Amino acid sequence: MMKMSIPRYRLLTMALFAIVLASLPVPAHAASKEIIELQTQVQQLLDMMQRLQSTMDGRFGVLQHLAEQTADNANQMTLTVNALQQKINAQTEAGSGKLDTVSGQVQSLNDSVDELKSRIAKLDKSIQELQSQLQNLQSPPAGAAPAGSTQPGEGSSPAAMPTMNSPAVNQTPPLQETLQAGVRDYNAARYDVAAGEFQDVLHYYPLDDLAGTAQFYLGEIAYRKQDYTAAVKAYNAVLEGFSGSPKAPAAQLRKGLALLQLGKKDAGVHELRLLSQRHPQTPEAAQARSKLNALGVRIAAR
Repeated sequence: MMKMSIPRYRLLTMALFAIVLASLPVPAHAASKEIIELQTQVQQLLDMMQRLQSTMDGRFGVLQHLAEQTADNANQMTLTVNALQQKINAQTEAGSGKLDTVSGQVQSLNDSVDELKSRIAKLDKSIQELQSQLQNLQSPPAGAAPAGSTQPGEGSSPAAMPTMNSPAVNQTPPLQETLQAGVRDYNAARYDVAAGEFQDVLHYYPLDDLAGTAQFYLGEIAYRKQDYTAAVKAYNAVLEGFSGSPKAPAAQLRKGLALLQLGKKDAGVHELRLLSQRHPQTPEAAQARSKLNALGVRIAAR
């Protein structure tokens, strides 16, 4: 705009100078043909200046109108984009809320299924225990004298009589002592002895809470022996039969690690994520999250 204005000002100055020059009084004898031509050129120059001014004003008006129209379009586009962004954000938040609700419902369903499995397993063990006790009651004890046998003093020697105060052949071992002995043998790496003691706890006290601890240590023994398949099976027995045991979080952690050792990464990651969801405040869940981070697995925020 400034580059076009400067020549226009110069032309205007020249035209004014010419007009002033033409308006000066001159002698009659000085009115010559050159003066008339100069006046004619000045008039043409003024006409050109007016046409140029009119053209410039028209073009400037068009440019100003286009600029205003462009600004209006930009404002409308901004409003449209903002409205679309708000709509997308609202839909995203609604979708996230629905996903969280569905995840919570699935988790509750899984917990209910696990609890149902635990109750079924305990009921099955109770039935087996009752059947075993019924068989023991129906079968006569070993060494008992049959009916009609000779009494003492009727041809039988006292040495042939059974001793009444002899201890029972199969005595039930004490629960706490047996479990503690198994833990001591496990820590001393006497795995076969410890496994037998833990099996005794499971056999004689299948419904006790400490049976879940004994089952967990059977999995630990298999894990230390690098028998990861047996370890996974033992940990599953804890999670399915003793879901309320204090060892349940540790069993799920060790199950996930054992699956990773078997090369089953997806299954192992699933177990570690499930542990983090079910028992988020436990030390085992913190270990699970640390392992997932080491594997480069992203943990969804809850």
